[in-house]
Amino acid sequence: MKEIELKMQGKISRLTNKTFKFDERIRDGWFSAVYFLKTREIVEKYFRDNIVTMQFFQRNEAVLCGTDEAIALIKTFADKPDGLEIYSLKDGDKIKPFETVLTITGPYQDFGYLEGLIDGILARRTSVATNVYNVVKAASCAGRNKPVIFMGDRDDHFTTQAGDGYAAYIGGSSAQATHAMSEWWGKKGMGTMPHALIQMFNGDVVEATKAYHETYPEDDLIALVDYNNDAITDALNVARTFGNDLKGVRVDTSRTMIDQYFLRNQHLLGTFDPRGVNAELIFALRNALDGEGFQHVKIVVSGGFNETRIAEFEKSGVPVDMYGVGGSLLKINVGFTGDNVLLNGQHQAKAGRKLMPNPRLQRVD
Repeated sequence: MKEIELKMQGKISRLTNKTFKFDERIRDGWFSAVYFLKTREIVEKYFRDNIVTMQFFQRNEAVLCGTDEAIALIKTFADKPDGLEIYSLKDGDKIKPFETVLTITGPYQDFGYLEGLIDGILARRTSVATNVYNVVKAASCAGRNKPVIFMGDRDDHFTTQAGDGYAAYIGGSSAQATHAMSEWWGKKGMGTMPHALIQMFNGDVVEATKAYHETYPEDDLIALVDYNNDAITDALNVARTFGNDLKGVRVDTSRTMIDQYFLRNQHLLGTFDPRGVNAELIFALRNALDGEGFQHVKIVVSGGFNETRIAEFEKSGVPVDMYGVGGSLLKINVGFTGDNVLLNGQHQAKAGRKLMPNPRLQRVD
């Protein structure tokens, strides 16, 4: 399967820094609902000269994303794309329920079969951007502006990474787990060590961290400290070994596990859920690090975090410096609808639909 690359080269100003890759079978209707393809044939036969206006909207407060990609799709696969009149909001715009975000005017047979693809692009990109925006907002309570790492590589098919990473960037996450996630906005992925690296050193976190530091001396050194389910002990061992070179520790304790700290201090149990990365564990970790003079060591947490859980941590003042978030950011919860609302400049739409003018729309050349 070949791919078509569309390099906009300034034709649409907000696309100059991105290259979109599309499957060439889009042109053949392979990804379009069959009834759109049949409608195209009928319109071509009976109504070649009709002009329609198609508008797109959704039903939530959201952060819009996917307009650049949708426009690139239209410019690539519509018949006679230069004859279409397109108005659009921009990626990153805050949108309201039922606000029109995109309109396309032209012969139906030239672009109508792309309706479902445009809906899908806008739905996925806007959902991810909005999810990330809400998580970043929760992590920035009281102006603390804590970074959020987008770690969605293991939660969906790898082919979604570039677009999802861009949507996460639009939503406010400037740290991505893979290079592909950063492709559309010109950066590289970031990350330190997985559990697999520590396994290679027979569970010795200090030795694994030494190997990492020797191999990547220019990286900020962040050690993963939950491998042995004894995060505080391993964090202190690493901090004692590396001192000021250690920039942070990451805790990723499974939600099915209780850290050894609580098993040694069972008098603390009984008033909270001790499983996974919980507030009490992070408070204890911060106190232990500070108690030995390691106030400079940042704490990164990951594993099952979402907007609600982060908001709870921030409300309680849990001393987290950075959140790693994955699967919760990929939930598709913003659905778009495309409707034909004008026929030859006159209202013609299904019951309950009408043209919804939006003065914020900008013409796309």
